[in-house]
Amino acid sequence: MEHKIKQSLRYSLLDGIFASIMLGCSETFIVPYALAMKAGPTLIGLLVALPQLAGALLQASSAALSEWIGSRKALVAGTVFIHALIWIPIIAIPYVFTDHRAAYLVVFYTMLVSIGLVSFPPWASMMADHVPETERGKVFGFRNRVFGLTNISAMLLSGLVLHLFKNYLNAPIAGFTMIFSIAFISRLVSSYFLTRMYEPPLVIKPEHRFSIFSFLKRIARSNFGRFVIFVALINFATFMSAPFFAVYMLRDLGFSYLTYTVITMTATLTIFSMMKLWGSHADHVGNRRILRLSSYFIPLNPILWLFSHNIAYLIAIQFFGGFFWAGFNLSASNFMYDAVTPEKRTRCIAYYNVVNGIAIFSGAMSGAFLAKHLPPLFGNRILALFLASGLVRFAVLPICSTIREVRQVKHVSNFDLFISVMTARPPASSYLNR
Repeated sequence: MEHKIKQSLRYSLLDGIFASIMLGCSETFIVPYALAMKAGPTLIGLLVALPQLAGALLQASSAALSEWIGSRKALVAGTVFIHALIWIPIIAIPYVFTDHRAAYLVVFYTMLVSIGLVSFPPWASMMADHVPETERGKVFGFRNRVFGLTNISAMLLSGLVLHLFKNYLNAPIAGFTMIFSIAFISRLVSSYFLTRMYEPPLVIKPEHRFSIFSFLKRIARSNFGRFVIFVALINFATFMSAPFFAVYMLRDLGFSYLTYTVITMTATLTIFSMMKLWGSHADHVGNRRILRLSSYFIPLNPILWLFSHNIAYLIAIQFFGGFFWAGFNLSASNFMYDAVTPEKRTRCIAYYNVVNGIAIFSGAMSGAFLAKHLPPLFGNRILALFLASGLVRFAVLPICSTIREVRQVKHVSNFDLFISVMTARPPASSYLNR
């Protein structure tokens, strides 16, 4: 059993590396791809929002689907293989369609993301079975750092390819074709490694099954439910502005693809490189404490974009935001694993993603509306949208205080925790010496 788990974790690491190559070659560049097809604010909002909503609604049935199939691994591997194949029509759009290309991109990208999201709850359930709860911060922090470096390398190379094809070959669409083809091949490879993973046995009894309506009915009364509400509202506020940073940099500031990639890459690199640090602290003080500390600083990120468009300044902002998003993302994922039993985990993760998908869709569509109707700030409506996004994030913060930790952890003051994280000290020694 232990040997199978270790071998499965190695296959999972290889899956994650190739999945990270796919994401590095695609995720950051979908909005620029749409802009190259002359997409406006509404289509940009839909491109980001609709896939999350469709994926969230599909995920509501992923637990029942994996039980019907009889294997979490089979559902994950199958959906990831289909996910890879959907890259083919996305790549073909500019060569097949002459009109409404951005609209077709919204349709196919919605299919891509939603199919990929269906695989997440059973995959996360299996991964939680592979790693003991007291080691999740360290293990997932290390894995995410490896994936982050892979993602960053693929993102930088993709930005260079787009820069070359646009500025020297005057063929930007061909550049997108090349990087998305690499994404397609990488996802095929990752689907192979998923088929090699070991699936720990899991017995689901009738009392472990509950509908999403039962979940929503008591969402405000349960600790896990309040956690879901908090993260969903943070995501709503974040995605008010998230789709429009690319629009602001590429359209309004006139940055090149390479400059855009470097600025975007800074946040991604910081997030993944800092996850191990946050994870080691979360193992000691609990995920709820890290979630709360990091969420204090997240609202500042879009507001800081108001004061300058100097490239060095924007890179510094991205480092600041990435540092605290690393703590937030890791602690939110691990809290989800800690807060529910293995038998209910697939369902709870699926329902968590349903609520968050609806919040992301609502936030992005609200942002698309506000981007056209807010009064300009410093001559630009998108800057007004950044301010609104930051203020809504601040308004959500009190909900975090209603969430309680679900396992035994060290009791450390907020000041000691902040100083320990900011100075990158090992958690056990830094807390004991204070």
